Amino acid sequence: MNTKNRNLVIGGLAIAIVIAILAPFLASSNPDGLESAAESLGVPESEAVFESPLPDYAIPGMEDNPWGGVIALIFGTILVVLVMLGLAYIISKKGNGQE
Repeated sequence: MNTKNRNLVIGGLAIAIVIAILAPFLASSNPDGLESAAESLGVPESEAVFESPLPDYAIPGMEDNPWGGVIALIFGTILVVLVMLGLAYIISKKGNGQE
């Protein structure tokens, strides 16, 4: 990875972490997202395919503490960045004909 791309990834990660830190404090306690829309339309809840490691963006035992949400969001952000960097590395190696 060249310096320009590395700086772009680091800058994007820094912005994502700032958003992850602020999100639990700025989010509405009464959201009107997917779950409430499904509830108002009468869509029945279904069973989860697999158990989420951090359900509802919270650390188990810290559900009412916004800092638990901050930790969960930072962990998830870093995990997604690492997975995507790994995939980009694999795809770039296959594109160059190297394995």
